[in-house]
Amino acid sequence: MRFYGTTWVNHDGGYHLRRAALAVGSLLGATASAYLLRFAYEGLEIGNVGTFLNVSVVVLFAVCSAIAFIKTWESFGRRPAPSSDEASLKGLKAIGFIGSLIAYFLRSLGEAPGEKLHRAEYERALAEYDRRRSTRTGNPAARRPKRKK
Repeated sequence: MRFYGTTWVNHDGGYHLRRAALAVGSLLGATASAYLLRFAYEGLEIGNVGTFLNVSVVVLFAVCSAIAFIKTWESFGRRPAPSSDEASLKGLKAIGFIGSLIAYFLRSLGEAPGEKLHRAEYERALAEYDRRRSTRTGNPAARRPKRKK
């Protein structure tokens, strides 16, 4: 939600343009990253390091990208638990950054990534504020002091 400011609340202020631009940007980033990995793979082939290492690198990036996609997709719908393993997966998600970019692109097609989660939290906070505000009876300073018995 960092690129949207408060435009996601009412979908105003260029919200749809920002969402489209970020979707295209994340897709271009994923494409450029895939080409970068392809050049790295070709470097391994030129270096003649062997079939095992070539296959291992491809499998490593595929698995890390799949895990990063799943974890990124799940993070758009819920906050991680304080005792979760999200912190230990940062390195894995960094290696599988293409999966994260693809998840961001796909979510941007329907809504701003994380918008559903933020909207639920916003509406819950707004309802709580209204509930607290409606129980007030007025200005406490204007009340008469209690009579002594």
